Amino acid sequence: MKVGVVGLGTMGAGIAQLCVEAGIDTVGRDVTDDLGGRARERIGHFLTRKVEKGQTESFDLALLTTTTELADLAECDVVIEAIVEELPAKLELFSELERIVRTDTVLATNTSALSVTEIAAAVSTPERVVGMHFFNPAPLMPLVEIVRAHLSSDEAVEAAAALGERLGKRPIRCHDTPGFVVNRILIPLLNDCLRVLDEARVTPEALDTALTAGAGWPMGPCALVDLVGIDVHVHASEALYEKLREPRMAPPPRIVAMRNAGLLGRKSGRGFYVYDT
Repeated sequence: MKVGVVGLGTMGAGIAQLCVEAGIDTVGRDVTDDLGGRARERIGHFLTRKVEKGQTESFDLALLTTTTELADLAECDVVIEAIVEELPAKLELFSELERIVRTDTVLATNTSALSVTEIAAAVSTPERVVGMHFFNPAPLMPLVEIVRAHLSSDEAVEAAAALGERLGKRPIRCHDTPGFVVNRILIPLLNDCLRVLDEARVTPEALDTALTAGAGWPMGPCALVDLVGIDVHVHASEALYEKLREPRMAPPPRIVAMRNAGLLGRKSGRGFYVYDT
């Protein structure tokens, strides 16, 4: 089996790491050799740490090839897109991929908030397009949502689910609706939590304590949004609000201001909390 991953940022590199751990021949594509090389170094670093901690016996980084050329994905059985969450960019990519890959290649998008059906409209064979929504950090979070677009074939859905299982994930199958399953529930819930910061005049620490000590959450909402990325959360909220027009979906002004100020959470070193970078 051969898997392609387009976009080697945080999510894409995590997915590529999973493929290498599973012993799958993997092609990772990014826009520059430097970005691809840095992703490869990160993947090697994280896998080495797993070996040192006894979490895995060994790995073969030679299974991962990085490239800047989409043409190098021609022989992949599955290609997973993990680029920027902007519909025009994804439509352009899927249109290009269709011209390059085999006719039986499954094309999967890791989008968290955009419509898989709209992305599939970029190709003349939409039955091969599915969603494979991994969660951040992909090597650690056990869930992957397998999203059936309006014209996805049973074969494509089951191929994606089988790959998810091979990567050690727990796939759930769902239909293409705004937010799929987790984000449809989690985004408005987190937004409600963040609005309470100002309404109840509590600190992020107090709010997180309230939900961990009082509701059994494993992580408080402020810590969770910092981990996900405040910019990612705002973008997902805006996308869901655009589709559903439910007030709870709209991002609270507080986190929009934080996003605009570059306070993005763990990735920037500061969000609701301050982190060592």
